[in-house]
Amino acid sequence: MLNLKNLCRLGCTLIGINSYGQTVRKPAVNDALRPAAEVHLNGYLADKLNGSIENRLLAQDVDRLIAPFKLENRTETSLWQSEFWGKWFTSVALAYKYKPDPRLKATLDRAVAGLLATQTPDGYIGNYAAAHRLEGWDIWGRKYCMLGLMAYYDITKDKKSLIAAARVADNLIDDLKKQDGIIVTKGNYRGMAASSVLEPICLLYNRTANKKYLDFALEIVRQWETPEGPHLISKANTNVAERFPKPKNWYSPEQGQKAYEMMSCYEGLLEFYRITGNETYKKATEDTWANIKKTEIDIAGSGASTEMWFGGKAVENTPINHFQETCVTVTWLKFTQQLLRLTGEAKYADEAERTYYNALLGAMSDHGATWAKYTPLNGQRLPGSEQCGMGLNCCVASGPRGLFAVPPFMVMEKQDGLQVNYFADGMFNLKSPKDQNIALAQHTTYPRSGAIEIDVNLPKEEDMEIAIRIPEWSKKTTLSINGKAVTAILPGTYAKIKRSWHTGDKIALQLDMRGRVIKTGTAIQSEAIVRGPIVLARDTRFEGSGIAAVLKPVADKNGYIDLTEIPNKPTDDGMMLFKANFIPESYTEAAKGPIAVTLCDYASAGNDSENSFFKVWSAQLFHPSDEF
Repeated sequence: MLNLKNLCRLGCTLIGINSYGQTVRKPAVNDALRPAAEVHLNGYLADKLNGSIENRLLAQDVDRLIAPFKLENRTETSLWQSEFWGKWFTSVALAYKYKPDPRLKATLDRAVAGLLATQTPDGYIGNYAAAHRLEGWDIWGRKYCMLGLMAYYDITKDKKSLIAAARVADNLIDDLKKQDGIIVTKGNYRGMAASSVLEPICLLYNRTANKKYLDFALEIVRQWETPEGPHLISKANTNVAERFPKPKNWYSPEQGQKAYEMMSCYEGLLEFYRITGNETYKKATEDTWANIKKTEIDIAGSGASTEMWFGGKAVENTPINHFQETCVTVTWLKFTQQLLRLTGEAKYADEAERTYYNALLGAMSDHGATWAKYTPLNGQRLPGSEQCGMGLNCCVASGPRGLFAVPPFMVMEKQDGLQVNYFADGMFNLKSPKDQNIALAQHTTYPRSGAIEIDVNLPKEEDMEIAIRIPEWSKKTTLSINGKAVTAILPGTYAKIKRSWHTGDKIALQLDMRGRVIKTGTAIQSEAIVRGPIVLARDTRFEGSGIAAVLKPVADKNGYIDLTEIPNKPTDDGMMLFKANFIPESYTEAAKGPIAVTLCDYASAGNDSENSFFKVWSAQLFHPSDEF
């Protein structure tokens, strides 16, 4: 039975009956934004999404993902084969919501049927030997199975998948009780991998109202603050790379800086905040996000070396071992989008956009068939190695989860209207505050161009607010409604337009797409060029061996640089090319130049069949009079 007294103490309100016949509660905290019901994209992003569907998601051998779960194959003691089904499956589920292709639905049906056939009477779905359950990556794999099964339930309302997810959770709780009840001592990374199961446990509670899952969530968060735990709340204001001493064994239980797993825990904590309304959880999450952005996230929107936080922002212009794991990129994007959905704040949309167009798209092969495991800022873009004998690796499985997470967040509903977070050519179907069907059509070639036109279509005239994001980097922006200028536009905020809207209204936005020179470094100064949200790079395809030359961008006193767009060919798959002037290094008395150098977007740099070398950061000449 649901304990009404305990539940209400957590700030929840009871509403209705769920499919289990149980009382369902309203969350203590509602999100500021709700995703669009339907999104239909065209152009650059549509090509990326369609390529991933055809060449990655539908090309996957589903039977190979299911095979480890079969009873005869449950012999694992340390590896992570059990994560691949859930990562791939949740990608397909997101893709199906974006594009309800019958082939994707048939794939989802088959994948769930195959997984459910492996569930044993005790509720276990996994591939670990009985004597090694709860060890290694066992709980982590169970997490991804639950996430996949609930994603299927949300699409189909098939109770079998929800019941199966609940049985997985029940079995996990029982397994822990049979041992010592402590989850933060299971697996590696101070229990962060195992206790990131908080997210599906919270989602399961939302769908079943079974207090067992609420109690389990409370216990997980309590254990975080025990001596063995990761201290995710009490150390929220400590740099994520400095929360614990460096361990003797880098990949070990005592390692507390594991980037991906840490952020996964905070995703779960945000879900728990929505249930409980405990402001401590929200503050810990927001403080950690701000610290990661300040100390770790680089110009392309990702970070981590050898999968750990290490204070990387300060040294992003230097060669870094195994930089920007795609799983880290995807989770940073998802974490950021969680906070955008919760708060509606522009800083989260700004950051997610940077990550999406650079680090994420840069990790995807040009036709979506595979994903790089690591993506340097200077170097080569190479596919990752196979893991666990599964024919793919964690990043190949996870990359599309980030790719398909953004479309429903481009234009979102809010209590008093709509909010435009991102810009892409397409149609966005939503509900107005008065429950009318409303469609916003964006016409743009963004991010190639900064010109965006938005057409409004709704059955009846309605008073509401439409908020348009003004990116932080757009210092010169114009915005008009039906030709009338909107004033007092501030970068890094939303322009909030309250009026009576009707079919035929037109919003025109022009963003500042001037090239910007970004500087970093101390003794070794480096410079890079960004245009709009897009990081630009030099590439040996356009320079040959000359990429090693030291070049200084020719910028004005405000740090802006002239860029001349080079028309691309139909075979360039959306590549953006520009020429910019640089001063080359000179050992004569007077510097030579300037010379014109070709730059391409970071997502295209090195993303060719020859794995060309590329460079985002250009090291600058050192002079002994320079201060450092």
